[in-house]
Amino acid sequence: MAFALPVWLAVQEELLGHGDADFGTSSCFDDFDDEALFQMFHLTRSCIAFITDAVRIRMWTVTQDKPTSPVDVMVMVALNYYAHGASSVAVLQRLGSSLAESSPTIIGTISGVIAGMADQFISFPLTRDAKASVASRIKKVCGIPDVLGVLAPAHFKIRASPYEKNTFRSFVNTLGYTSIVSQIICDSDGNILSLEKCCVGSTFEQEMWDTSFRGREIEKELHGPYWVIGGKGYHLSKHVLTPVSEPENDSETRFNEAHAKIQDVMRTTLGSLKRRFRCLMQLGFAQETSLDKKSNIIKACCVLHNIAKKFSVPPPPAAGKIEPLHPGKQHSASEKIDPEALTARQKLISNNFTLVSSSQDPSGNNVTEEDRG
Repeated sequence: MAFALPVWLAVQEELLGHGDADFGTSSCFDDFDDEALFQMFHLTRSCIAFITDAVRIRMWTVTQDKPTSPVDVMVMVALNYYAHGASSVAVLQRLGSSLAESSPTIIGTISGVIAGMADQFISFPLTRDAKASVASRIKKVCGIPDVLGVLAPAHFKIRASPYEKNTFRSFVNTLGYTSIVSQIICDSDGNILSLEKCCVGSTFEQEMWDTSFRGREIEKELHGPYWVIGGKGYHLSKHVLTPVSEPENDSETRFNEAHAKIQDVMRTTLGSLKRRFRCLMQLGFAQETSLDKKSNIIKACCVLHNIAKKFSVPPPPAAGKIEPLHPGKQHSASEKIDPEALTARQKLISNNFTLVSSSQDPSGNNVTEEDRG
């Protein structure tokens, strides 16, 4: 993914080139000390300054939207909403009645601007060195080689009208609550590498993968002989590595344990995302025909998640258990498995999770099968 420091310098250069009167001057965030700033926005001062400058330059050069209010004020309103799911009294008091009434519009505008920065801050490894680096770090975590990321559906709770029965049912996921769902891929450090889709909660993850831009790229081998880690809701393929449904030996058991270990990174990542941006715990009312605003909020929070990680900003402490990964649709045993994919997985397990048997000679020294040969 993009590195924050070079982007920061580029943003500063653009701002100076445009002669921005707001750049380097006082900001509405100056009214908060560092502790209050983190409580209000779950971000640090330097991180917020970077976000504000990035939003300002994008509004100038890309969206060409003339801000209706000072950019730092608009960013403050949006970040406060992302952090808490509602505007805090301290923020509303600083806005005045007219701005407070327009806060939903402000949040929508800033969400669209930050979502538009996704290509810059959410990036899949494309070069040979980048892929090798991501795969190497994942192997260090779990022992599984040639993996470019962890794939999972991310469900976000919404409200839907129960009086519109067909629409309501479409939002109900396999856990029985109403949600919208996006497809996320992360690396072993919890950076989000890919974010696609914003579908009703009943959408199966395999369906999202089959129709996603990243899924089609990977399955067509445009990224080379690499895997992504997928849960039980995905079909095993030559590029989606799923756990063994019924392990028959110690090697398969060890592989499943390694698979679960790297999948847990995704669980931690989504938990961190929702703790920092609590608006994602409940996104409010949604309609099947108009999910763009919800999609922009989700995408904006994922962009900010990656920026926060580059600035080493920890998430707020967990209040209770971390939400488990969504179990997804369980496939029946009768479903056909790609024999080439099955062979590839078995070869991976054999090469990486089979222990060499050994015995002892009369002196008590371990002797492997190679030594006896």
